[in-house]
Amino acid sequence: MIRKYSTLLLLFFTCLVSLSFAQDSTNLLSFEAFLDLVKSNHPMARQANIQLEKADAELLGSRGSFDPKLYTKVNQKYFSDDQYFSLINGGIVIPTNFGLKIKTGYETNEGIYLDPSKTVPEAGLYYAGLSLSLGQGLLIDERRADLRKAKIYLESSQQDQRAMMNNLIFDASKAYWEWFQAYNNLDVYTNALRLAKQRMTAVKSAARFGDRPAVDTLEAGIQVQNRMLNVQQSELDYIKASAKLSVYLWDENFIPLQLNTTTIPFKIANVEPIPLDLNIVTNLDSLVLNHPELRQYDFKIQQLEIDRRWKREQLKPEVNINYNPISEPINGNPFAEYSINNYTWGMSVSMPLFLRKERGGIQLMDLKIQETELTINNKQASLLYKANASINDWNTSVQQYKLYQQTVKDYLRLLNAEKQLFDGGESSLFMVNSRELGYINAQVKLIELLAKNRKADIATLFSLGLLVN
Repeated sequence: MIRKYSTLLLLFFTCLVSLSFAQDSTNLLSFEAFLDLVKSNHPMARQANIQLEKADAELLGSRGSFDPKLYTKVNQKYFSDDQYFSLINGGIVIPTNFGLKIKTGYETNEGIYLDPSKTVPEAGLYYAGLSLSLGQGLLIDERRADLRKAKIYLESSQQDQRAMMNNLIFDASKAYWEWFQAYNNLDVYTNALRLAKQRMTAVKSAARFGDRPAVDTLEAGIQVQNRMLNVQQSELDYIKASAKLSVYLWDENFIPLQLNTTTIPFKIANVEPIPLDLNIVTNLDSLVLNHPELRQYDFKIQQLEIDRRWKREQLKPEVNINYNPISEPINGNPFAEYSINNYTWGMSVSMPLFLRKERGGIQLMDLKIQETELTINNKQASLLYKANASINDWNTSVQQYKLYQQTVKDYLRLLNAEKQLFDGGESSLFMVNSRELGYINAQVKLIELLAKNRKADIATLFSLGLLVN
């Protein structure tokens, strides 16, 4: 007796282990987990982040135009063992972001043939002063224009990153729900084939005993063949969908991964349709205006307006003025003999006569801005149309799914009733197969509607640029 209970206990634990192994042999890949992998490891996600890094580098380079600059100039001449002249000048220039340059330095010159205008005290001269553009470049210059455009480019790159991720998530999401649809279709056809084989075995057995006509075995065999064909086609569709999904699977080292054959999506019974988000419908116009692709055009116009402003600034004459107080150092102190009467100054003025280059540049900027504004209007209308179309698909898919859920249940009730009639000898195998085929097609249609609902939800968010939020 003890040995008998030990054997039963062993069989019980063996069954538990087998069941546990069967559950662990398949891995469920949810939609959310799949998207996490795509966002973290896909090369395009990394590429999207590079856009921000490029913009940071661009901004850093533009700010470098305002970095202080050290300079040194040495000019010497020697001939027949004589030093004709030696000119040494060095210092630092500090640009500012409002058109003013601060300059300070030290100058020492000597030689037997030194230009009198270059003569300085034996200890040299210290100087410090300002350089200012009073005409062209007073309000804006090329360096300040580049800096402002670089700051706008940084904001534009953030939208560029959003747009790239929006496209990536949209394509990956479509691939997932096509994989989900292919897997559940395969499940339906596999179960249908199993039932057809069971029915063929039962019909053959009944025909041997004379309970069913022999022609029913032919009918049952044809159904098995048809369903085998359906299974083969659905297997091919599932393999293709799995291969397409694998395109979006990468590890953290950007090495492509292959979808494991034991990895599956949820079955349709564990997935619900997503109802229409009324907040999206209510705020549709404002959401479209915030689309990353539209925002990129807004930033482009801002950059063009800066270029136009700089072109207009070039209509002014170039008027540059500089003033440098100078002082001879006494015992190393540059301020010991400082006087406001010791200075150098200069001014330069220039201006093109016809300004054709400048006027042409302004006209070109105006046309580019108009062109971009027209592109924005067209893009906005296109995005609004796509959003409305996706919203309609989304709303309709929810209604269709709820309706077809009942249709599937009715097909099942019809099939069960026909089976009862068949078992009682009041129906034919043809009618049972016909009812079962209707039930199979209804299941496949329900799967299609659920996948359509999920893809319509994704398409709506994609058309509004919200997939990255």
